[in-house]
Amino acid sequence: MPYHEHVGRHEFGQNFLVDRSVIADLTDLVARTEGPIVEIGAGDGALTLPLSRQGRDVTAVEIDPKRAKRLSRQTPENVTVVCADILRFRFPRHPHVVVGNIPFHVTTSIIRTLLAADHWHAAVLLVQWEVARRRAGVGGATLLTASWWPWYDFELHSRVPARAFRPVPSVDGGLFTIARRGTPLVTDRKGYQDFVRTVFTGRGHGLAEIIQRSGRISRPDLQDWMRANRVGPNLLPKDLDAHEWASLWQLAGPARPGGAGRPAPRRPRNPASTRRV
Repeated sequence: MPYHEHVGRHEFGQNFLVDRSVIADLTDLVARTEGPIVEIGAGDGALTLPLSRQGRDVTAVEIDPKRAKRLSRQTPENVTVVCADILRFRFPRHPHVVVGNIPFHVTTSIIRTLLAADHWHAAVLLVQWEVARRRAGVGGATLLTASWWPWYDFELHSRVPARAFRPVPSVDGGLFTIARRGTPLVTDRKGYQDFVRTVFTGRGHGLAEIIQRSGRISRPDLQDWMRANRVGPNLLPKDLDAHEWASLWQLAGPARPGGAGRPAPRRPRNPASTRRV
């Protein structure tokens, strides 16, 4: 269901960005990228107009027809304003960058849509603070992040206070980026994502028990992998990073569910890390 069908037509569930320093941070992050820009939720152009000054083509997507029409009269020639629901919008079929202040109540739907889209290579997004942290794997990754990590790198940049928006939301925002990996860590997307879902939803008191119950990896091979990667048996799926997930999937193997495999090579870790304790 398009998100405009179940929110008030006046604001479409949006909290508009008004803090100039945050707008500057967003535009600076976009300036580090190359190529045309697609903006999600252009609103009244608080971000659209600064982005247009970079001299790049900008496609500003706005769901509110009145705002879209008004914004189109204020933008220079390198900006194209499109009135559309981003969940139905067809992203360009050429390399581009995505940027936007995402309506908090539809953040997950928009991110899922974006991750499944091709051709864009970088995204700069302002979302709810806790969502930004979870997407970047801070304090533990979610199923969504782990499912897409082999193809994307997520990075948390800064916390944005609620007072930076109008109307003022009840929670802070978070600025984070997504970069498409030049070489994916995994080639079989469906097989890998099914495996991650199985592990995340599996029963057990720790990673070792969960995986053993899944029948995907033999106990000796799993023990070897855990020693090689310094992964404790009581850690949870959320505690693994992108490379560990890719390595674990390599060990499980798409063609041999329940079969044994060779433990992946040990990947050097930061000796100062304490999360393995």
